[in-house]
Amino acid sequence: MGVENLCVQMITQERVRELFDYREDGALVWIKRTSNVVSVGDVAGCVGADGYERTKVDGMGYLNHRLVWLWHRGRFPVGGLDHIDRIKTHNFIENLREATQTGNMRNTGNRRHNTSGVKGVGWNKESEKWRARVTSTWETVLVGKCADFLEAVCHRLAAEQCLGWAKFDGSSPAFQYSKKYIPHIK
Repeated sequence: MGVENLCVQMITQERVRELFDYREDGALVWIKRTSNVVSVGDVAGCVGADGYERTKVDGMGYLNHRLVWLWHRGRFPVGGLDHIDRIKTHNFIENLREATQTGNMRNTGNRRHNTSGVKGVGWNKESEKWRARVTSTWETVLVGKCADFLEAVCHRLAAEQCLGWAKFDGSSPAFQYSKKYIPHIK
């Protein structure tokens, strides 16, 4: 098998716009029939086991949010794409942003065993204080132990800012919690 057979032709913006119309809710709608299972006016794609919508075009499978990005920006993202609101099927362009894998992982909610409601903040039984931690490049760092929960949340938020997570702070659980108690934060 020659090297030329290993190369895959990626879909272009022109092809995406030829096949789909984009709705403001992020849906791609077929405007050209390409097979017996596709009708003009159908919403493209189906949700896979991982929660992301996928569509097959010209024999290749694509994630819908990446097709939406291509439809609008004329190129695929350099790295990954992040759903700002964390909902994998909300593919409207305003909800998508380019992100590294690390940045994308920052925009996650609380783990299911979290009892405080704020990521990185938990009760430490030994010290009987709230503990604020942050993980950066696979290393977890203690950023403070506090008697007051809000103070621990602020320590977590400050650590996020020091690490340069400003692009992602609007969706940070620490930021969202702080907004409730410090009204001038926007």
